[in-house]
Amino acid sequence: MGVLMELQDCALHLLKDVITKDKEETAFKDLDVAILVGSMPRRDGMEWKDLLKANMKIFKCQGAALDKYAKKSVKAMVVGNPANTNCLTTSKLAPSTPKENFSCLTLLDHNPAEAQTAFKLGVTSDDVKNVIIWGYHSSTQYPDVNHARVKLQRKEVGVYEALKYDKGAFVRTVR
Repeated sequence: MGVLMELQDCALHLLKDVITKDKEETAFKDLDVAILVGSMPRRDGMEWKDLLKANMKIFKCQGAALDKYAKKSVKAMVVGNPANTNCLTTSKLAPSTPKENFSCLTLLDHNPAEAQTAFKLGVTSDDVKNVIIWGYHSSTQYPDVNHARVKLQRKEVGVYEALKYDKGAFVRTVR
């Protein structure tokens, strides 16, 4: 019910109805799109292995339910961190769904990289495109702006060209 109330509170103009279900066989039946947000947040003193173990249970169930009840063409987006690991777990438990139908949302890493780039260039985040985040939500992640573009004075240019910036310094700043 909490998610339902949050969606209603957002007053999203395109959201017309929310249907809640409490049984996998009806919640996942014939899904075209699954947005999987049900992860456990990391708590104070919790080690990564404890977080992964807790989330493994959640995403194992969701992957199995996708495999059993959803359309085989379902597109699944995993949002809960650690999103990469949770997405992999989900996809492994739904072997009848093509792997390319699974994705994860790493906006917690992507948005700061995009914002830092925009800040350095003196533009808004809307002017920065194609920033990529590689790796895991940790110090091993790599914000990649090799293909990023920025709109400066109505002209689109490569971010490195615009920054005249040392790549190593960028990575250290964004992390």
